[in-house]
Amino acid sequence: MPRPLSPVLLLGGGAGEATCGILYLAGYLRRHGVEAFVRLHDADEDEASVERSVQQLLRRVKPKLVGLSLKWFHHASRTLLIARTIRRLAPDIHITVGGNSASFWWRELLAYDCIDSVVLGDGEAPLLSLVRREPSPPNVLWRGADGEAPHRAPLRSVQGPKSDDISYSHFSELFLSGLDLASFSGWVAPGKGCSENCLYCSGTRGLQKATFGRARPFLRPEEAVQRDHQQIAPHTWQLRYDFAGSTAGFLERTWGDLDWKRHAVTYFLWGVPPPELAATLSSRFEKVYMVLDIGCFSEAQRTETMGRGLLKPCPTDRELREVIARCRRHPNVELEVSGIAGLPFSTRARLREERALVEEGLNLGCAVGYQRLQAQPGALVTEHPDRFGMTSQARSFEEFLAYFEEVDPSTTTVPMIHYADPRLEAAVQATSDEVDALVFDAAERRAHVAVEGHTRLVSRPAQTRAVTLGDWLGSHRAPPALAGAPVTVVRSSTGNGLSCAPTVEAEVFHEPLLQQGEEARALLRVLDTFGRAKTVDTALRQLRPRLPAPEARALIASLAEGRFLQPA
Repeated sequence: MPRPLSPVLLLGGGAGEATCGILYLAGYLRRHGVEAFVRLHDADEDEASVERSVQQLLRRVKPKLVGLSLKWFHHASRTLLIARTIRRLAPDIHITVGGNSASFWWRELLAYDCIDSVVLGDGEAPLLSLVRREPSPPNVLWRGADGEAPHRAPLRSVQGPKSDDISYSHFSELFLSGLDLASFSGWVAPGKGCSENCLYCSGTRGLQKATFGRARPFLRPEEAVQRDHQQIAPHTWQLRYDFAGSTAGFLERTWGDLDWKRHAVTYFLWGVPPPELAATLSSRFEKVYMVLDIGCFSEAQRTETMGRGLLKPCPTDRELREVIARCRRHPNVELEVSGIAGLPFSTRARLREERALVEEGLNLGCAVGYQRLQAQPGALVTEHPDRFGMTSQARSFEEFLAYFEEVDPSTTTVPMIHYADPRLEAAVQATSDEVDALVFDAAERRAHVAVEGHTRLVSRPAQTRAVTLGDWLGSHRAPPALAGAPVTVVRSSTGNGLSCAPTVEAEVFHEPLLQQGEEARALLRVLDTFGRAKTVDTALRQLRPRLPAPEARALIASLAEGRFLQPA
């Protein structure tokens, strides 16, 4: 047998946190004897930063194969940028791409000479076979010798409810830095797939069948999900679940005896949540965020779209009010209701319904998620907007790629779908702007912390720990001469993070993700001053003369907004 393509480096294709899929993949490879690493969080802001960080990663890992996760379609441009950079810096590395969007766009991706292969569908078994250089790895496609993409055969390796070998593992070995591990937001996948065919979504039942071979959604074995929880419990401040989270009973069995009293949980839902879900989450976690997708805020529009088979089951307004009432019984539960503006079948009357329900939800203390209809590859309304009297900003791979090549990679801007009727489109946009203003004002009021001279505050971080610069940034980023410099890492109860390196001056080593030098010393001084509860005026007197009052007041306000300082 040829020598395996090891070590393996797995990267997200976009800025920010990569999907948790690369963690499942890396753990699977490790359990099968392959040295695998991840870079979970990408903070690069421009092409020069991408090249610098890729060079550092390649020097540290010396990978024989790099896997790029292209789950989300809006990462297409950045995925190609990273692939081209790797190809230029290390031409012999095998570059493979996988994920939902890669499986959908496999033919277009294989036209690029910076991509050697595309892994279709669930990647664990195919990637291991590819790394081992087996003769015919399942669900792996290569560019043909003549430059043409090969014929796509039916998927041979498809996960199902009996796939019990997929779980998190080796968290102490996968990550290249403490900062990267701290960036993990706690995603767990209790199940996979979707049972619905919403007209706006590229993850529908039909597309799951076409790209992943999943005939129907499934829950993973309870033992596998329990292993996930056991692995991540020491490393994260929260858990996050998506729509396939199943029942409260299923989750309780997978939590086992683990203590989540200091953890938060975020749960993304659709439909009508089980009545006991809020109570169960409230009793097990310190803070609960439930996000309920109701399709759109007009009940008439929602009902018509469901009746046409184009929208998943969503609650009626009466059922939504009952869910809100149940959540309000628990002080540690917050509910966000989310919907899409500008779905098909809108009218001016339905736009008024939207605004009224948004206002009602805000008045009842809910957060509201509200955004215009996006174009998603393969979605019905994207592929055939004319059927709904609409137009799409992008439909083909080339159009999506051109769009994302023109925008800042750190933004969340995506191509949109608009009504062809200019008057209706103007009315939809006007309502969207009005609702956005309502939502923004409500969010500002919730987040605002009044910091007056008589306000009593106390330093109440959820976690404070001391590390070295080398451990925090990783040996590939920290200069050897500064690797032993002390770094104080502070996390608030809301997950906000602060890393202070008081002995490292920015003039010597600049790192945007660190508070350095005098700025770091000032932040730590303020936190230490509020170690015991006191008023802001008292703290200002204690901080003088080393910290002038205007600067100290600004730092106090900032730390209070981030919940590092809390009302006493």
